[in-house]
Amino acid sequence: MKKYLIVVEETKTGFSAFSPDLDGCIATGKTKEEVESLMKESMQFHLEGMKEDGFLAPAPHSYPTYCEVFA
Repeated sequence: MKKYLIVVEETKTGFSAFSPDLDGCIATGKTKEEVESLMKESMQFHLEGMKEDGFLAPAPHSYPTYCEVFA
């Protein structure tokens, strides 16, 4: 089992999510809970497809952090 970072963003119609470690793997949903659940399904599907195509799952390499700036 691997743990991948996902980024969730609020949109005009709900939420969207992506993983910096899995190019092209995205999900959208009306609530935070929905987008997180759909993103988990999307990531599993993405990784299974990679495996079927003969590719190894990439190692997680992203991490969360914040930078404080004056705005």
